[in-house]
Amino acid sequence: MCADTPETADYKDTLNLPKTDFPMRAGLPKREPEWLSRWEQIGVYEKLRAKAADAAGTAKSRKPFTLHDGPPYANGNLHIGHALNKILKDMVVRSQQMMGRDARYIPGWDCHGLPIEWKIEEQYRAKGMDKDKVDVVDFRQECRKFAEGWIDVQRDEFKRLGITGTWDNPYLTMNFRAERIIAEEFQKFLMNGTLYQGSKPVMWSPIEETALAEAEVEYHDKESFTIWVKFRVASFDLPDVELSDEEATDADREAVAEAVATSAQDFVGAHVVIWTTTPWTIPSNKAVVYGAGFAYGLYEVTGTPDESWVSVGERYILADKLAAQTFGKARLEDDQWRRVRDVTPAQLAGMTLTHPLHGADGADGEWDDLRDFRAADFVTDEEGTGFVHCAPSHGMEEYELYRDLGMLEQVITYNVMDDGSFRQDLPFFGGTRILKPNGKEGDANTAVINKLAAVGGLMARGKIKHSYPHSWRSKAPVIFRNTPQWFAAIDRVVGDGQDTYGRTIRERALTSIDQLVKWTPQTGRNRLYSMIEARPDWVLSRQRAWGVPLTCFTRKGALPTAANFLLRDPAVNGRILSAFEAEGADAWYKPGAKERFLGNDYDPDEWDQVFDILDVWFDSGSTHAFVLRDREDGSEDGLADLYLEGTDQHRGWFHSSMLQSCGTQGRAPYRGVLTHGFTLDEKGNKMSKSLGNTVAPDKVVQQYGADILRLWVAQADYTADLRIGPEILKGTADGYRRLRNTMRFLLGALSSFEESDRVAPSEMPELERWVLHRLAELDHKVRTGYAAYDFQGVFQALFNFATVELSAFYFDVRKDALYCDGNTARRRAARTVMDILFHRLTTWLAPVLVFTMEEVWLERYPGAESSVHLVDIPDTPADWLDEPLGAKWAQVRRARRAVTAALEVQRTDKVIGASLEAAPVVHVEDGNTLAALKSVAFEDVCITSAITLTSDPSPDEAFRLPDVPGIGVVFETAEGDKCERCWKILPDVGSHRHQGTCARCDAALD
Repeated sequence: MCADTPETADYKDTLNLPKTDFPMRAGLPKREPEWLSRWEQIGVYEKLRAKAADAAGTAKSRKPFTLHDGPPYANGNLHIGHALNKILKDMVVRSQQMMGRDARYIPGWDCHGLPIEWKIEEQYRAKGMDKDKVDVVDFRQECRKFAEGWIDVQRDEFKRLGITGTWDNPYLTMNFRAERIIAEEFQKFLMNGTLYQGSKPVMWSPIEETALAEAEVEYHDKESFTIWVKFRVASFDLPDVELSDEEATDADREAVAEAVATSAQDFVGAHVVIWTTTPWTIPSNKAVVYGAGFAYGLYEVTGTPDESWVSVGERYILADKLAAQTFGKARLEDDQWRRVRDVTPAQLAGMTLTHPLHGADGADGEWDDLRDFRAADFVTDEEGTGFVHCAPSHGMEEYELYRDLGMLEQVITYNVMDDGSFRQDLPFFGGTRILKPNGKEGDANTAVINKLAAVGGLMARGKIKHSYPHSWRSKAPVIFRNTPQWFAAIDRVVGDGQDTYGRTIRERALTSIDQLVKWTPQTGRNRLYSMIEARPDWVLSRQRAWGVPLTCFTRKGALPTAANFLLRDPAVNGRILSAFEAEGADAWYKPGAKERFLGNDYDPDEWDQVFDILDVWFDSGSTHAFVLRDREDGSEDGLADLYLEGTDQHRGWFHSSMLQSCGTQGRAPYRGVLTHGFTLDEKGNKMSKSLGNTVAPDKVVQQYGADILRLWVAQADYTADLRIGPEILKGTADGYRRLRNTMRFLLGALSSFEESDRVAPSEMPELERWVLHRLAELDHKVRTGYAAYDFQGVFQALFNFATVELSAFYFDVRKDALYCDGNTARRRAARTVMDILFHRLTTWLAPVLVFTMEEVWLERYPGAESSVHLVDIPDTPADWLDEPLGAKWAQVRRARRAVTAALEVQRTDKVIGASLEAAPVVHVEDGNTLAALKSVAFEDVCITSAITLTSDPSPDEAFRLPDVPGIGVVFETAEGDKCERCWKILPDVGSHRHQGTCARCDAALD
């Protein structure tokens, strides 16, 4: 191998040393904005769309590919999760484009909703203003301005990451056209019969004073009060015992009567005990339920500790499996209670109960009605007492039980107000709050517990730490509260009768999940399927002001169940939509809106206008309608090829989009769904500002450049949670530098390469044809990997190829020919292969390293309109693939490892300084391997001046590499003199016309 600085200065100028201005140091933070500006000037995204349009209808027609952007919320700077998400999307779009698709990407923003409303309310409070006294249209305009400001900030932050798309024309849920279509999509639910108003328990945020959907809730540990409450048995009577005339005798009847009387003596005055973690629901209790299949017993207290809430002689009915645990909570020892007798389900059914506040002084008869007592299938004997207290206004299972029994009117209460306080006239507790305005524990639970203790209604109390739903916006706990809300019925037959994929929203969604959507990873299918399979009806309404209203009217005085309750009139709907198109949703709130929309067809005094706003998940779930279907650059069939978001969107955007689309167009709006994990710090901890372990994308970009952040994404397994931090980024940057050096070598070697230098593959040496074979294999790997969104697999394959097979092998071997050969066929073949490598590596890597590959490309192809992002990945000829050749060179490289390892020992021992000083003898046991090595210039492959290959058995002193059996290497020094041009040691040096050269260099000099 020649050296970069031969001893003879005259000969240095004769070498073909690499020439390039491509810098070793990338300087990405400074230079990347220049490329962004250049792409904007060129209009790269627009040129690609024009390119596709020009090819339409021809043999080069490009099939569209649409990745539909899940809208981030226009509120605050980007975090590292945003960067991960948008970079993944960009790599999908760019890779699909470069593989021949017309890949479209329309970024968008979610603009409505509570977080923005809160910000404006905070501004009002700071100025001493009352939000409720501000005109609603003025308030909404303030929200709109706030969102606009953050959209501009986030747009610049996304663009800085190298994300391509229609940044000048994104979609916004608050655009007038979008608000019109969201309202139109809602009206489809109105018209197809799936919309209804119902009063049922929903997750309610007392802090935000609105209903929440499951997607707006996150679960955190919470310490809750827990109490064991006594419900007294007021009376007992077994159902009539049926005896046939033949069997019935007076004695039989007397025995039954005696059994009933005996049981009544045991049971009346005893207590059924319930356990709850929500003491505030006790004032709303209407019933107690038990499990029909559990074993219950009657227990008596025989002793008590000091300061106990139980007394000797008291009797309690408990599930046998939980009795010991329950008495333990009351601090009773095992010898302080005894089991008296069995209690059968039939006996339980014969009891009536009283509320623990029954007859309390000052209760004004609030809790004097007897409590319903029956069996229910949601009772368990795994925790608690075997009994469950029912407040159907605050629990969905209890609500459904009494709904199915037709008893809702008897059991529904309205004790809890919007702000989580008890109604003012509720005895003992009026005005107390479940939560304070800051989301901390209020005084309601303590008030209930203290009152229960005062009237003897408690058996025990404690605290428990458990997972509990919180609002993801306010971070405060939520409650279940019965309120009138608007719902989309997911099990009601959709009015249009379309049944290709099912007749109900749930049926259509489950069919879509199984038959119409490809899931990456496949676990996403199971997650969404189980959620939709078990979910309740969709709560569409929110009690806020900033959003798209539920554009409907209800008849005054009519029950929600009445056929004429909702106004369903296409003409009214049309007037609303026309107004929204021109003025936005603010039109709903302007004076005279009701009269304007009802027109002359209806008396405004007979109709109420609904002012709830739509769940923002309905907004984002409707984006397929005003992006995929409504825009010219949307999707040709109104469907997205891919939705790509984090795993939390199985209960968020994937979920709401599925339900919304199944309700309006009968199927999922997407053909594919890809999910990624969350971002964690280097130790695997969740990122938190309070912990100081967050990684801000703009800080990474300022220090390293956006390409390093993109490379971090490409190297990671995004299907799991991803770790990031200073050390990980440092390692990513080190890997980047190795790859950059590979590209720099290519550029230097290709200096002044021209088409006349090109050599046909059939005329190339085996080593070059082996490289083409590897390129054919990699082309398949890259295309299948990009098609499957396996960026980690693609990048690892390319990185290993570039740094191990190219830099550490092929380039290392061919440096001698590149630098020292004259205009030989070998050198021309090597440069032809490097030109091929250049075009493939730049296009293969361009979707990941968008800035660096542009820099590499422009180094060879400068020009005002030049860009690597305007070209496709080159097609690879099928005949480049040569499996036998690949197998042969695998043998050659395996043998080479043994030789280079043997020479490294000599170098370490300072026997030699460079491998060119060696002429080893290589003993090869396998005949096929020996033949393969003899058929190539193995001394060049091993970068030695000479080499001897033999089948003779290896001597004992031969070097052996454990993982390369059958090959022994005996070190020998090269004979001859050192060529002053290429530094090889050869016998013929000094015997040629040019002083101190070998035959090859002498010919090159001529």
